[in-house]
Amino acid sequence: MNIQLRVILPIASLGFALGIWVPSEITAEELKEAQVTEVVQDVKLLPSNAAPRPATVNDNVHQGTAVRTGVQSRSELTFKDKTITRLGEKTIFSVGKGARTIDLGSGQFLLYVPKHSGGAKVKMGAVTAAITGTTVLGNVNPNGTTSFTVLEGTACMHLDSVGQSLLVHAGQKLTFDPISNRLEDPVDVDLEQVLSSPLIKGFRRLPSAPLIEQEIQNQHRSSGAVTGNDDLTNAVRVAGAGSVGTATPDQFLRALNSLFVRSNERDVCAYVSAAVRARPDLADRIVVAALSVSRSDRQRIGKQISCEAIDCIVRAAIAGHPSATREIVSAGVGAAPLLRDCIVAAANTVQPCQEANAFVEPRTITATDPANFRSEEVVSPEQPPSGP
Repeated sequence: MNIQLRVILPIASLGFALGIWVPSEITAEELKEAQVTEVVQDVKLLPSNAAPRPATVNDNVHQGTAVRTGVQSRSELTFKDKTITRLGEKTIFSVGKGARTIDLGSGQFLLYVPKHSGGAKVKMGAVTAAITGTTVLGNVNPNGTTSFTVLEGTACMHLDSVGQSLLVHAGQKLTFDPISNRLEDPVDVDLEQVLSSPLIKGFRRLPSAPLIEQEIQNQHRSSGAVTGNDDLTNAVRVAGAGSVGTATPDQFLRALNSLFVRSNERDVCAYVSAAVRARPDLADRIVVAALSVSRSDRQRIGKQISCEAIDCIVRAAIAGHPSATREIVSAGVGAAPLLRDCIVAAANTVQPCQEANAFVEPRTITATDPANFRSEEVVSPEQPPSGP
């Protein structure tokens, strides 16, 4: 017998649901009951055949018993497989029959799934998240807008109605707006600020806290990568633009090429990531420029560009602008059709949730001339442009 957990919020008319199913690798015995491991202010147990009573730590929540949190109150339940679920205020959490499930009409939750526990799927209305060994925060507003933040690990988000899939990394938040009916690109968030959430700071230290702290350190090391680094900024100015954001496509690509031609494979990937994040409107052209320069460099020494190098470039670009995956791959394949298999494989690696949702290159591709994506000249940051 499995556990079913239900959270019902006062706004019953919203009908925006979140469900979590744990794969069959987790035994039924582990899912028979949860234990109350934290009580903050007004938390009550609601047995089906008895009057409500105040909840206390170590209470077992069996089938037919619910946990209700009041205003400015919170609760935490822990399962035998060490999965932790934390619920915000004004929430009713019940244990019933069937697969482990959380229904969320509105409010916030935290879910910690241990590594090697089999993973979980989180469904928020039209949006589904696949996670394995991950810590996430989710929030559903009364208007149906949903946000989903990954604290450590990754989550693959699906919008099945339009076949859209996006990978959300640690330190990123994804938003779904029911009016636009699409997943927005994940945006970077400051994990140190996220740690101020009452579902984190108001409870015991999470088992995944060291992993979250490591992600915070990673954010500090790469704090300048989102808008481009000093090299890219300087190169754009040499190319005649006032800033990365105001540079024309030709100016930006000319500046970027000047960095590519004197960089190793690792640096090229870093520049691709910074460039796409700074100018997502040029994502496809940035990839073509990186592939073209890498191929030319390899040809000079009698070698072919490796799939590893292509994988790095393509993945860096898609991570910077996930919703442009099809445009990025199509442009890359159009410019270098012989590298198609490596390019498509790289895209599928970035979108790994379900094989059915893997990227498939369209059968008909308009040929792309790499010359259309190259500037007429490569300007070194140390050498001003020759023109006026």
